[in-house]
Amino acid sequence: MSHTSPIAQLQQQRHLLQLEYQEEKEAYRQLTESIGLARKVTRGDAWFPLHIGRTYYNSINQYCIEVSRKGDDEIDHNFEYGKPVVFFSSETQAGDPKQASRIHYFSFTGTVSYVDGNRMVIAIPEGHALELQNAQSQVGVQLFFDETSFRIMFDALERVMSAKGTRLAYLRDLFYSHQPAATFTFEAMKFPWLNPSQERAVNDVLRAKDVRVLHGPPGTGKTTTLVEAINETLMRETQVLVCAQSNTAVDWISEKLVDCGIPVLRLGNPTRVNDKMLSFTYEHRFADHPDYPKLWQVRRTIREMRRKRNESGERFHQKLDRLKELAVELEVRINADIFGQVRVIASTLVGAGNKLLDGQKFGTLFIDEAAQALEAACWIPIRRANRVIFAGDHCQLPPTVKSLEALKGGLGNTLMERIVKNKPECVSLLQVQYRMNDEIMQFSSNYFYHGKMTSAPEVAHRLIHEGDAPILWFDTSTIELGEDEKDNFKEQFIGESFGRVNKGEANLTISLLQIYFQRIGKQRILDDRIDVGIITPYRAQAQYLKRLIKKRSFFKPFRHLISVNTVDGFQGQERDVVLISLVRANDAGQIGFLRDLRRMNVAITRARMKLFILGDAPTLTRHPFYKKLYDYIKAVRGME
Repeated sequence: MSHTSPIAQLQQQRHLLQLEYQEEKEAYRQLTESIGLARKVTRGDAWFPLHIGRTYYNSINQYCIEVSRKGDDEIDHNFEYGKPVVFFSSETQAGDPKQASRIHYFSFTGTVSYVDGNRMVIAIPEGHALELQNAQSQVGVQLFFDETSFRIMFDALERVMSAKGTRLAYLRDLFYSHQPAATFTFEAMKFPWLNPSQERAVNDVLRAKDVRVLHGPPGTGKTTTLVEAINETLMRETQVLVCAQSNTAVDWISEKLVDCGIPVLRLGNPTRVNDKMLSFTYEHRFADHPDYPKLWQVRRTIREMRRKRNESGERFHQKLDRLKELAVELEVRINADIFGQVRVIASTLVGAGNKLLDGQKFGTLFIDEAAQALEAACWIPIRRANRVIFAGDHCQLPPTVKSLEALKGGLGNTLMERIVKNKPECVSLLQVQYRMNDEIMQFSSNYFYHGKMTSAPEVAHRLIHEGDAPILWFDTSTIELGEDEKDNFKEQFIGESFGRVNKGEANLTISLLQIYFQRIGKQRILDDRIDVGIITPYRAQAQYLKRLIKKRSFFKPFRHLISVNTVDGFQGQERDVVLISLVRANDAGQIGFLRDLRRMNVAITRARMKLFILGDAPTLTRHPFYKKLYDYIKAVRGME
C-alpha cells in the first residue's frame, strides 16, 4: 500500500469510513424498527420509562430538559455527553418494557448535555418540552444515529486531501511516506523522578519537530510521562491541544494535568461528573464569568421580545438587532477571556471540530489513547497543529469498527500504527512496568513487546499471601461432572441479550473467588482493600456474572471491591486480583473474536498480584496464542 500516493490512501480511508457509516446507519435502523423495547433497555441503548423533570436554558443558551430513569440502574448504559437521542412514547402494562405496544417517535432530536447515574440533561429544540410533558403514554429516550461525528470525520478527510502548501499538507505527505521526520538537537534534560526510558521519551517529545509516538505498554506510566511532556512543552509554548478518543480518556488526562496545577479548559462534559472536573468545563467557566449575568439578561430580553412578535415596526427590529449585537459582543468577550486564561485545551477528537476552536492554531497537539482512534478522527485536530505527539499502545484495544468489510479493508489500522510502521525511529517505548508481578507480565512482554519489558523491583515479586501462585489456568474441560451437568460448561447463545454465556464457567468463577477470599480472610480483604476485577469478552456473560455476585450473600461485605465488566470496560484499569472467564467451549474449536489477541493482552495485564484464567483448554489451545499462554502457565507452575 505504502507506494501509492497519500491522496490515494486517504481516498481509500474515506471509502472505508463510508462503509462503516452505512453499517452503523443500518444497525441504527434495525434498532429502531425491529428490536423490542425490552432488549434496547437491557443493551443500554434506551431508558424507559422516564420521569420528565424541569426545563431551563443552560449557560450557553441551549434549551434543556432533565429526565431520569425509573428502570433498573444495574444496567450499564451507552448514553454520554454529545450523543444524539430521540424521544418516543409507548403504551405498556405497569411500565414493563416487555409489554410495550407500538412505539411512536417524536419528530425532533436532542443531544445529551450531561449524564450522572440515573439522571440526564438533554438539550432539545425550543417548543417541544410540552409534547413530552403532556404525552398520553409513557415516554422513553433512545440513542439516535450519530450523523454529526461522521460528518466531522468526512470533512476532516476532505480538508487533508485538498491541503496544498500548508503545514497540514506537509504532515499528510510525511505520515504517508518513509521520509524521515525532522528533529531539533539539544542537550538531554534530566528528570530524576522518571525512569530512564520515561526520561528518554520526554526528551524525544521535546526534540520532535513533526511527530513522535510515545508507546506505553500496560503499567509503564504512560500518563505520568505524557503529563511530564505536556508540562515541559508548556515551558516553551503558551497553549497546547490535548485530545483522546473517548470522554473518559480526556477526563483522565485532564484530571492529572489539573493535579499538577496546569489550567485546563475541558470542551464537552466529563463522564464522571465530580466537582473538580466540572469546574474546568467550558460551560461552567462561561457561567462563572463576571459578564455572564449581563449576557443572561440580554438573552432573556430577546426571548421576551420574540414572544411579543406582533409589535412589529422599525423600532422593534432595530432594538432586537441591537440586543443581538450586544449578546454576540459579550459572548466573544467572555470566550476570549476563558481561552486566554488556560494553558491546555482538552477535548475528544471529534470535539476538536467545535466551532469555538475555529481559527485557533496550536504549536503541539497531544493525542492520548491514539491506538484506539480511527485515522479520520485524528485528522480533525491535526489540522489545527504544527506537530503531533501520539501516545498509546497499538498492542492493546483497537478502535471499534462495526463493518466487517471496512475492517478487512484496514479501517481498524490507526494513524499511530501507520507511523510506527513507516517511521520506527519516531517511537519511544516505555520499558519499566509498575503494575504486575513479574510472572504475570512476562508472557505479555515476550509475546507483544519483543521481551523488552522489565518489572520495577517493588512489584516484581509482590504476592497477596506467601507461597501464592501469581498466575493459574483452570481448564474447565477437566472438571469431574455427571453426564447431566456436562452441558453447563458449554457456551450457549442467549436470545434476550444476543450474546454468549457459559453458565457453568460463570458459577465456577464465583466459587473460585469465594474460596480464594476465604483463604485470605475477611478482615485482611477489608483492611487492605484488596480489589477484584472479573473480566469476560462477552457482555451477556458479564451481566450473568453480576447477577451471581449479587445473589451470593457471602460477597455482600465485599461488593464495593468487586467489579465485573467486559475487556473494553477495563481498558486502562488495574486490580489486585483478576479472574478472566473466556466463555468459549465447543467441539469445533470456534473462538470468535477471542482471536483478537490485543483484547487478550488487555485482559491478562490488568492484574497486580493474582490472575485466574478460566477456559476450556481443548477449545482454546487449538489457537497458537492460547496454546503458548497455556504452556507458559504450566511451565511457570512447574506442571510439565
